[in-house]
Amino acid sequence: MRRKAMRIAIIGFGGVGRAFLRLLKDKKDELKEINPQVNYVIDYMGGIYDPEGIDIEKLADFSEKNRDITKYPIGGSPEITFDSMLANKDVDVVIEMTPTNKETGEPGMTHIIKSLENGFHVVTSNKGPILLGYKKLKEIARKNNVQLGIGCTSGGALPTINAGIIDMAGSNILSIEGVLNGTTNFILNEMESTGAEYQEALKKAQQAGIAETDPTLDVEGWDTATKLLILTNVLMNEEKTLDDIEVEGITSIKVSDIREAAEKGQKYKLVGKTIRKEDKLEMSVRLEKINPDNPLYGVDGKNKAVRYTSDTLGDLTIIGGASGVTPAAASILRDLINIYMGCKFV
Repeated sequence: MRRKAMRIAIIGFGGVGRAFLRLLKDKKDELKEINPQVNYVIDYMGGIYDPEGIDIEKLADFSEKNRDITKYPIGGSPEITFDSMLANKDVDVVIEMTPTNKETGEPGMTHIIKSLENGFHVVTSNKGPILLGYKKLKEIARKNNVQLGIGCTSGGALPTINAGIIDMAGSNILSIEGVLNGTTNFILNEMESTGAEYQEALKKAQQAGIAETDPTLDVEGWDTATKLLILTNVLMNEEKTLDDIEVEGITSIKVSDIREAAEKGQKYKLVGKTIRKEDKLEMSVRLEKINPDNPLYGVDGKNKAVRYTSDTLGDLTIIGGASGVTPAAASILRDLINIYMGCKFV
């Protein structure tokens, strides 16, 4: 007997969305129990709708060559929109992957709120709504007895959020300390291992596709600050903003600084840190010299890590997590599977 399908709407069909579709295609056999059925794929041009489930393999092949999904021959149309999906109500999970807007959270904020209010589970890669309104979104999800999966918003493949929610459950997290940006970690590691100065190491990271053409958000510490803020608000029940974090990046580091630290057995890392001191939180992103007894010392290359200190469960450190669109899509799939298995995120 065929299992009841988990009906899915994909909202936002960029690189991560296409990678997610390929994962569903490649892992079809492993996902038989869940039986995912994609009823909608929607982006800013329109969308695709099939109430019996879009043929994932055909759409994956189509999307490799054509970005305009409204031209998909089976169900593609500019008339297929988020509002039409809400009207039909024939989905169980909405996967929201529109671009991040850190000022307003839109359009993702509206997509997530309306989906939760209509009784759909939501999984998102969109940092904006989580930065600006996590508590509100959590309460809407609870009120409507649905789940909000946000594992992709802070670390992607590295399960920073899920480990904090699930594996630190019942404890109070007293501090969060993390190497949360793979680009800056690669640059620092390159300077340490080859003796290259900052600009040379950055250029190599750009040539390797690790750093963006405009690397400002990474190298000036704002990507780390964004992830730290999400972790702090979600796991420490706060409502902080980026203005509450002291942020500095790695642009002023010199290879002579790295050599001097190495002579003392230390390594430089760009560390995001939140520490609770009595009734006050101290939040920062800055270059720190790490000693060998710190678990973050061995986090090299593109790897990332987070370390939680709690009142009852001690320390938990998670290291690794691949970078790129496929690992990001895999973190979306992970949340989808966990929702199917009955995990509670909110």
